[in-house]
Amino acid sequence: MPNEIPPRRDRAPSALRPVVLERSAVRNAEGSCLVSFGNTRVLCAVSVEDGVPGWRKGSAQGWLTAEYAMLPRATNTRSSRERSQLGGRTQEIQRLIGRSVRAMLDDFAFGEFTLRVDCDVLDADGGTRTASITGACVAVVDAFDWMVRSGRIAATPVRRRVAAVSVGLLAGEPRLDLAYEEDVRADVDMNVVMTSEGRFVEVQGTGEHAAFDRDELDRLVTLAAAGIRELDQLQVSTLALQR
Repeated sequence: MPNEIPPRRDRAPSALRPVVLERSAVRNAEGSCLVSFGNTRVLCAVSVEDGVPGWRKGSAQGWLTAEYAMLPRATNTRSSRERSQLGGRTQEIQRLIGRSVRAMLDDFAFGEFTLRVDCDVLDADGGTRTASITGACVAVVDAFDWMVRSGRIAATPVRRRVAAVSVGLLAGEPRLDLAYEEDVRADVDMNVVMTSEGRFVEVQGTGEHAAFDRDELDRLVTLAAAGIRELDQLQVSTLALQR
């Protein structure tokens, strides 16, 4: 791996990549969103199913969960499909997405329905999990709105939005929304998930090639929070559009 850290030529260290949220990207899904963070593209689709897992039956409580997968040619070289056994990274990411979208609700008192969020990475250039969370939020809002329109529930249980972004420290410089070439070189790599109320859902920070101190941690979290506010405003404007 080259030791030299290339400067950003296309955007400032504190800038997001171009972000696009395309609603209703899957015709048959109750809610969907094709999300792009630069060259990273993830298709998020929500399916509404009657019934809940066995441990939830008879509770009058619903459930919201997520699955994540990377298509074989989402990366430079083909990766094998995870058919019989999910890899540890995949399991970690889909649990993170599930926890994040469940933070949109105060409770699950919407009856015994399961909302299953599928996040499939079409192109991977860093930040696939953060893009998945940001796009899944839009798809979940639309899925619950569909449930209201179809008479399955009286009102949406969504109380807030969630969005996520990566940050990193490269040669002492904090950078927002890392592309792959930055992600693999970062001394410190972090993923931050926050609600539209400004509260944290999850902070995943790792010293990949160096340890970091409290001041560096604070700088990265502050940078991430600013980026997530931009993402939240994009979610607001996207969801305000008539379909």
